[in-house]
Amino acid sequence: MRVGKGDRALGKHRLTRSELADPALEPEGDPREGDSSPDSAANRYPAYGFSRRRFLAYAVAAPVLTVVVTAVDDIVGPRSRPAAASPGVSGVFDLSDALTLAALPTAYLLKIVVTADDRVIVHVPRAEVGQGITTAMAVIAAEELDARLESVDAVLDDARPELLWNQLTGGSNSVHSLYTPMRTVAAATRARLVTAAAQRFGVAATTLTTRDSTVVARDGRTATYGSLSAAAARVTVPAVPGTPKDPSQFTRIGQPTTRLDARDIVTGKAMYALDLPNLAVPTVVARAPTIGGTVLAVDDSAARGMPGVLGIARISSGVAVAATTFDQAQAARDALRITWNPGPNANLSDAQIRAKLKAAAPPFVVPPLGSLSVSREFDFSFAPHAPLEVLTCVADVRRDSAEIWYGAKSPIVAAQQIAAVVGLPSDKVTLHVVRAGGSFGHRLFFDPAIEAAQVSKALGRPVKLMWTRNDDMRHGRMRPASHHKVRATYLLGKVLTYEHRHATLPVDFSHGLGEALSAAGFDVLSPGVTQTVFALTQNVPYNFGVATQTLTDVPLAFPTGSWRSIYSGQTATVNEVMVDEIARALNTDPVAFRGRSLSSARTRAVLDQVTTAGRWGRTMPPGTAQGVAIHEEYKSVVAYLVEIDCRDRTAPRVTKGVCAVDVGRAVNPRGLEAQMQGVLTDGLSMTLHAGLHIDNGAVREGSYSDYRFARMADSPVDISVIVMPPTGDPGGAGELGFPAAAAAVANAYARATGTTPFSFPILG
Repeated sequence: MRVGKGDRALGKHRLTRSELADPALEPEGDPREGDSSPDSAANRYPAYGFSRRRFLAYAVAAPVLTVVVTAVDDIVGPRSRPAAASPGVSGVFDLSDALTLAALPTAYLLKIVVTADDRVIVHVPRAEVGQGITTAMAVIAAEELDARLESVDAVLDDARPELLWNQLTGGSNSVHSLYTPMRTVAAATRARLVTAAAQRFGVAATTLTTRDSTVVARDGRTATYGSLSAAAARVTVPAVPGTPKDPSQFTRIGQPTTRLDARDIVTGKAMYALDLPNLAVPTVVARAPTIGGTVLAVDDSAARGMPGVLGIARISSGVAVAATTFDQAQAARDALRITWNPGPNANLSDAQIRAKLKAAAPPFVVPPLGSLSVSREFDFSFAPHAPLEVLTCVADVRRDSAEIWYGAKSPIVAAQQIAAVVGLPSDKVTLHVVRAGGSFGHRLFFDPAIEAAQVSKALGRPVKLMWTRNDDMRHGRMRPASHHKVRATYLLGKVLTYEHRHATLPVDFSHGLGEALSAAGFDVLSPGVTQTVFALTQNVPYNFGVATQTLTDVPLAFPTGSWRSIYSGQTATVNEVMVDEIARALNTDPVAFRGRSLSSARTRAVLDQVTTAGRWGRTMPPGTAQGVAIHEEYKSVVAYLVEIDCRDRTAPRVTKGVCAVDVGRAVNPRGLEAQMQGVLTDGLSMTLHAGLHIDNGAVREGSYSDYRFARMADSPVDISVIVMPPTGDPGGAGELGFPAAAAAVANAYARATGTTPFSFPILG
């Protein structure tokens, strides 16, 4: 990490190897500098900073080798380039395609550093929020480099404006979009190391092999990557092609791997924004009792005289208090006497919001056909993201620069907006992306970073601003409430029409997704960003005749955001509950009905696998039952089977979960298994208990004590995940499982109780 100007005040800090590289490992200067010729990269392609074919890669001088591949055709050949768009499971161009397409111009601007002490530093232009992206990228790089995995460090890139739309972490797109570029950069790095070894040994480069971070000659001579780093940095044209391996040669990709940062996480060594050792002062914010409320007047006389108080500042979202400790800051915050303007929804509660959503859902096109149709309506409550780590940001804003530390999933846009708020040029704001303890879509936004920058500027000192759990629950971004109307008509055992009307508050995509979609060629101004995202994510995976799904936005002033699976967490969940309802109307087994109605062989395969492994249809005691659901998205497919015990209607409990998942190719099956287990906890929580209530414009819940997310006692002790054999390149996983997991729980509940749930959470 380069030492920024803020280090004078914040103190130089060193994070774990999985977080930040040693400062000595960063190359000095920019390899593009100094070339002002008409054919220079910067002059020919100022937006991307590189010439398309003139600069194949660059090497920075000793003592380290740094490789960035920028023109793939000349290194690996056209056949290795990722397609601009590859069909989804059902042959549909989807959001994952759009994000990959938007990232293509800068997809290969990745960096790998090989140091003299045999470390491989992989720079990751995504956020690590617990999903394991750093481990996945390390595995991919180690595979193509033939490096020891234990010698690979994955570090998070600072905000890099030259990456354009290639630094947004979302849409389960990271592995899908980085898989080929990271393999290509690693293969190019290996080619330079082999070339340097050939020069040292005086042999043909084609006679050399690599293994365990070492180049090996036929006569037994060896050279470690570290010993070759300086010489490899001087290689301009490799003597062997930097061609990624054929998948049949993989030895690491596809093998279960424990997260590289697992020990640091469980022993407390992993560092988050709150842990950064620096001189930033603890800061909290007093917020309005209602959502969107503003300060009318404030009396801070009592608070200013309290122990440890270092400063009080009025900002856009409330009144901030900085003190020597967080306890002192919170005590002084509570001593503030503030008169608040009510928020814009102070007259709205759950009942009124649901009525507005229901009234906004448009009518069906196909009329009811008596006993030959199934019509249902569903409601979903608001939901917080509720990550385990509370939102925290460190900011040091000075007269001519600013330095920010935050777990941002859209760091480029965050840095740009911070610059605008504090009145600085964008290139004077440095945003360091630090690991985060959970996100689920929350960290696509950067409200705490904006606040921290405002407070730092106002107080003239670096601050460490923390949202409390109550702040996050009551003022953070939420999955919007929604209402759904669905109608299916059928004849002779087949569905003829399927209509789904989804009415909800607009999901806020102002974190840069709209711009990325525009870059991919979508006119998001015409249908709107929400309509574009809905169209790119929602697909009925069944042969249901004429199937239509529509989205109606109901503009209410609540702070919304993408929640794990975006629209699918509600729309696809409803669809899977409806499949069971249709099967019930047809008096047929829901698994058999799915099997003959699904349009994808991949999806039928995971359904067959999960129902066989879960012993679908086995005899169970009254009040208990099984439920099944599937989901297709992100180039991947999944099926869940759960068992539920509803003998105590007030405390239903999921006792078993079986999952079968096909993500094309699992880079790290152990990480994929963890994702599928974790998303089942999300699914059962949101289906049974977890949701927010709105009372006169205020959120009722304030912490885990009253927001009923699943505890250990609520989670099944028997969970198995079946990772299907590779069927292609990697798809997405992080958001994939939620709709199927949630719907499987709902369907099991319906079978156990004889009552289909239509409002979620069921016991909320």
